[in-house]
Amino acid sequence: MRTLLAILIILAGLSAAVVYLSAFIVRQTEQAIVLEFGKPVNVINEFEVGPDGQPVNDAGLYWKIPVVQTVEFYDKRILDLEAEPLEVIASDQKRLVVDAFARFRIINPLLFYQTVRDERIARQRLSNVIESSLRNTLGNATFQELVRDKREELMTSILERVNREAKDLGISVVDVRIKRADLPEANSEAVYRRMQTERQREATEIRSEGNAAANRIRATADREATVILAEATKKAEITRGEGDAERNRIFAEAYGRDEDFFGFYRSMQAYEKGMSPGDTRMLISPDSQFFEYFNNPQGAQPSGPASRSPAPQ
Repeated sequence: MRTLLAILIILAGLSAAVVYLSAFIVRQTEQAIVLEFGKPVNVINEFEVGPDGQPVNDAGLYWKIPVVQTVEFYDKRILDLEAEPLEVIASDQKRLVVDAFARFRIINPLLFYQTVRDERIARQRLSNVIESSLRNTLGNATFQELVRDKREELMTSILERVNREAKDLGISVVDVRIKRADLPEANSEAVYRRMQTERQREATEIRSEGNAAANRIRATADREATVILAEATKKAEITRGEGDAERNRIFAEAYGRDEDFFGFYRSMQAYEKGMSPGDTRMLISPDSQFFEYFNNPQGAQPSGPASRSPAPQ
């Protein structure tokens, strides 16, 4: 009985091992090739599109012959490929550093296995194809076309070139894009210095034009100010002359009306100006005409020769 139980356990273990070695699972994101002594005999979950336009999904549990058959798995999803920076000479002889990337998928796993087998080798060969397509396409375009005018057309042309060559590898390239297309560092510095010089020249020209305009405006303003000042001075002199004439007329009229009062008024003004406090000194005779109203309230001249009134000192 114990021997029978041991035999059953051994048989169960062998069966489990056989099942484990015979079964394999193909996931939805994978496609597989069954190899028999290294020769492909079956392709599972290959990238296909059904009548409804959706990818056919054959994922699930499959069986193989242990030891005799093996399985190679390949990713069914879109894969990324970052190309190395590439230096390209455009048609206008400008050197460019181009940094590109691609998106691809394995659509024919059997052909992929027969040509490259390994994804690492496939990436290397696809990188070479992308580099060659970039050189051939961008070498016939100018720098301006690449960065602005025909960038989308150039990308379409590169994608078509890459797909024609990648088709022989069982690969379909979904997209190729240029992330960066710049001048080399030395050229960029030269362009920057040239642009800086150009901007400085433009700034100098603009500043010179501004200074010239400012000088014109300043000269016009000075001329207008001079004219206005001259007109104002002219009007002031005319007004002052008219005022002086009116004053003299009033003085003359007052003198004609009362000569004594006018003489008295003029003498009072002379006293006020001549004897103001300060350093004024006068050497004058007491009986001078200057003091006529001090000697006589009526302003009568004293007897004897009249003395001159000295000017204040």
